[in-house]
Amino acid sequence: MTKKTTYLILMVICTVGFWLFNNFYTPDTYTDASVVKDNKQVKLENYLQPSSTTGVVVKHNYFTLSYNEKYEQAEWVAYLLNKQHLTYEDRKRPYFIEDPKVKTKSADWRNYKRSGYDRGHLCPAGDRRFALQAYNETFYTSNITPQKNDFNAGVWNRLEKKVRQWVKRDKELYVVTGGVLKGHMDEIGDEDVAVPNYFYKIVAKGKGDNLNVIAFLFPHKESKKELSSFVVSVDKIEKETGIDFFEALPKQTQDKLEAKVNVTNWAL
Repeated sequence: MTKKTTYLILMVICTVGFWLFNNFYTPDTYTDASVVKDNKQVKLENYLQPSSTTGVVVKHNYFTLSYNEKYEQAEWVAYLLNKQHLTYEDRKRPYFIEDPKVKTKSADWRNYKRSGYDRGHLCPAGDRRFALQAYNETFYTSNITPQKNDFNAGVWNRLEKKVRQWVKRDKELYVVTGGVLKGHMDEIGDEDVAVPNYFYKIVAKGKGDNLNVIAFLFPHKESKKELSSFVVSVDKIEKETGIDFFEALPKQTQDKLEAKVNVTNWAL
């Protein structure tokens, strides 16, 4: 065998090996309870956990979600954002991997390849830079939804930045977000991952009966409009999604909190 032939064989082996590694290798999990720090800062109070239309509630160390297998994504992801969480650690982006806590398996990341859609985070990776595990957990595909790039990098990103501005002032916020999973939706990949036509985000500050809440509902397209143009009542989002977002609060408190369109004390 000539040196040239040996070289070509080694090149083929390396190329095939790299392709197999890139397309078929992923780690099993990013979750290790033994290394969790400051867990009290990210644990949701019961009254902040929304209802689940599927009964599949998954609690990770740094966010909680309700998974909808039919649409291969979370119907909501909820988390606390503390001012101390806003760090500027330069984290290396990990693999997108299936969520080991979703028994039916969350969508494979390959559904998104060449789909024309971003792998849009629901709990933003930028909100979880304060710890390596917290950051990596946001790359479970249960926390991912198909988003148009101009929407993801545009008006949706503007709102995520606004939430970070608010938490610098208000110290701690509760955030719950997701796509509206109903009606006719486009699908991507072999697992028919649904592409929501609308996305919502609800942000709350305060405690218990003294919550102050603002809610947003966006068509899935880029917009240059002010964020205030997309403010709606929580009742509106509940009607669209079938989710009860503050179900553990007394009904009278819920009715008062959820019925109005609120921009008071929110700097928009």
